[in-house]
Amino acid sequence: MTIRVLIADDHEVVRQGLRFVLEQEDGVEVAGESQDGARALAAVRALRPDVLLLDMVMPVVDGLGVLRALRDEPGRPAVIVLTSFHEDDRVVEAMRLGALSYLPKTAGVDRVVAAVRAAAEGGSVLAPGVAALLLRHGARRGPLDGLTPREREVLEALARGRSNAEIARALGMGRETVKTHVSSILAKLGVADRTQAAIVALQQGLVPLDEALG
Repeated sequence: MTIRVLIADDHEVVRQGLRFVLEQEDGVEVAGESQDGARALAAVRALRPDVLLLDMVMPVVDGLGVLRALRDEPGRPAVIVLTSFHEDDRVVEAMRLGALSYLPKTAGVDRVVAAVRAAAEGGSVLAPGVAALLLRHGARRGPLDGLTPREREVLEALARGRSNAEIARALGMGRETVKTHVSSILAKLGVADRTQAAIVALQQGLVPLDEALG
């Protein structure tokens, strides 16, 4: 399967650099570029990319505005926030709005590519310290008592940054079964996405912090 990526950043040199890096990768295609948030939203709706590489600081509509607009969008892409800024409140808000990964623009090529591939499978790659930051800012928590033993296994793997395909292989089940378990886990924990579920797993001690989220 080809992973189709949309790059949204107001700096042309950044877009060109990301395009060059991603186009060297097998199974990855750059579907388009946008230089501001409004055009990024239009491009998402027109191109239906699998992954959106999203800058936080852009004209017209900023990254958080894009995330808010996409929150209830049918078939929304997996979002990777890639920014030169590290503001605690913005990081927390981006993850609460459904961003799967948050990386600085200084991140190495391998980490960016890993984040794109993980996002296409619903997995997360976070910069060091972001998981701890989310914990400090009181991300939503929920009891694990309502989970079945199988759901706890899936949640543990999810919190370690595993994709659905990796969870399926490790636990000997089909991908659709994994998706069903993930949906059930989110509903039982009362959270909106995989990242928030992983935070709950951290808060409840299911997974050590240094082993979480890839």
